[in-house]
Amino acid sequence: MRKLLVPLALGALVALAPWSPPSRGEEIPKEYQETLKKGLSWMARNQSKDGHWEAVGGQYPITMTALGGMVMLMEGSTIREGKYRDNIRRAVDFLMSRCQANGMIGNPNIPGEAGRYMYGHGFGMLFLSCVYGEEEEGDRRRKLEEILVRAGKFSRDAQTRRFSTKDNKTALGGWGYVSAKEGNNFDEGSVTITQVQGLRAARNAGIAVPPESIKEALAYLDESTNAQGGVIYSLGGGGGGDGRPALTAAAIACGFSAGDYNSPLIKKWFRFCQNNIGGLGNQRFGHDEYTHYYYAQAMYSLGEDGWARLFPETKEADRLSWSKYRKFTFDYLVRTQGADGSWTGGHVGPVFITAVHLTMLQLDSGVLPIYQR
Repeated sequence: MRKLLVPLALGALVALAPWSPPSRGEEIPKEYQETLKKGLSWMARNQSKDGHWEAVGGQYPITMTALGGMVMLMEGSTIREGKYRDNIRRAVDFLMSRCQANGMIGNPNIPGEAGRYMYGHGFGMLFLSCVYGEEEEGDRRRKLEEILVRAGKFSRDAQTRRFSTKDNKTALGGWGYVSAKEGNNFDEGSVTITQVQGLRAARNAGIAVPPESIKEALAYLDESTNAQGGVIYSLGGGGGGDGRPALTAAAIACGFSAGDYNSPLIKKWFRFCQNNIGGLGNQRFGHDEYTHYYYAQAMYSLGEDGWARLFPETKEADRLSWSKYRKFTFDYLVRTQGADGSWTGGHVGPVFITAVHLTMLQLDSGVLPIYQR
C-alpha cells in the first residue's frame, strides 16, 4: 500500500519529550481485512452522485463528506489513483464548491449545518489538507491552497478569547458550534479538538496557519483538565464539572500530534481514560463511537511500549498497549458489522458510525501523516 509522505512543518508547540515516539505500525492484520473491505464498499455505494455523504435526515453533509473522504484516503487511494480515486475526487469537488469567501468550509445555510457549522469546517479542513499534498493539477492545487489558507484564518477569527484563571495572562482559545462572535464567545471541547486536528493537518501539508491558534487551543485543553485528569465540557461559565472520557481521549490524540509524548498532562489524561474507558478488554463500547474514534488514535500513538515509558513503575499486566486494545475492539467490530458492510445505531446514523470504525481499522496502515506515530 502506498504511503503519503508529507513533510511535517518545523516548530513543535509543546516541548518534545526526551524519548522518541513509537515507530510506525505494520499493515492491517489479515483477520480484519475482510471487515474493512466490506465497510469501504458500503461507503462507496452510499455516496451521493454529487459526492457527498450525509447523516440521518440529511444532517451534517459537510462533516459526513469529510469523514467519508478520509477513510478512502486511509485505504491508500488518492485524488489521482487507486480504487476510490473517483469517490475522493467527487467528495473534494463537493466541499470545494461549498467553500465561502470568508474561509468557511461549508455553508451555515445548508440544512443540517446551521447552528453547528464549525464541526464541518474542522473536518473539512482535515480532509482537504490531506488531499492537498497529492493534488498535482496546477489550477486545482492553487485553489485548494487558497481555500486552506482562508480556512485557517477563518478558524482563528472564530476562536474564543480567554485568559487562564491560574495567572490571568496565559491566552486560551477554544471553539464552539458556531463562531465566537455568533456564539457569544462560547466554546467546548469537541469542536476545539476538531479545529486543532484540522489546523495540524493543514500545517503538515505546508499550509501557513496562524500558529497562535494551536498554541492557545492546547492551553485551553490544559485549563479544561480537572483534578481527576479529565477534560471538562466547556470553560464557559467559569469551567468546572465532570471530565468527559471522549474529550480526554481526543486531547491525548491532539497532544501526541503536537509532539507531546511524555508530559505530566498526557499522563493525567491517560490515567483518566484508563479508569473511565479501559484498554485491557474491559472498556465500554456500544454507542461510544465518538469516544473510540479518538481513543483508538491515542492508543495507536501509544504503541506497545509507550505505557512503560510513561509509567515505568507499573506492572506488565496492567499496562495499556495498542495490540491489547486492538484485539478487543476490532474483534467487537467484526462481530457487530452488518451483512451489507455497515454499522448501525445511534441518532447520527450508519454513515458516521461506519466512517468512524473504518478510521479505527485503518490506523495500522500509516498512510496519512495526521494519524502516523
